[in-house]
Amino acid sequence: MRGRKHQQQPREYRKGLNLTSSAEGILQDLRTLCLSLPETTERNSFGHPNFVAGKKTFVTFEQFNGRPSIAFRLDRDNIERLSGNPLFFATPYGRGQWLSLRVDAAFDWSVVEELVKASYRRVALKRMVLTLDARA
Repeated sequence: MRGRKHQQQPREYRKGLNLTSSAEGILQDLRTLCLSLPETTERNSFGHPNFVAGKKTFVTFEQFNGRPSIAFRLDRDNIERLSGNPLFFATPYGRGQWLSLRVDAAFDWSVVEELVKASYRRVALKRMVLTLDARA
């Protein structure tokens, strides 16, 4: 370990999120989607995975009251558009810039894909968005 920096994971994450196999599968699919975007990494904060574009978090997978959810950093229009859907709820942090989707009930994965990309575009640097657009 000489010369290598050891980053200790938060205690709650080391123990695991206690995810059901279904939630674990959703997290794996979310991870694959997020990490496919330019210059994206995964970091663990507060015991759960966060997906970061450059230096800013754009998606988080977490549990509230034992229910798995995906939190997206969105603009006001998307938040207003989705807030009436009972699967979505205001993320308890983020000053109105985040909206969460409960993923322990049936949901549309294409909506997740749309929101992941919208969240990414919200925080990514211009060069990163240009790289994403060039792939399309």
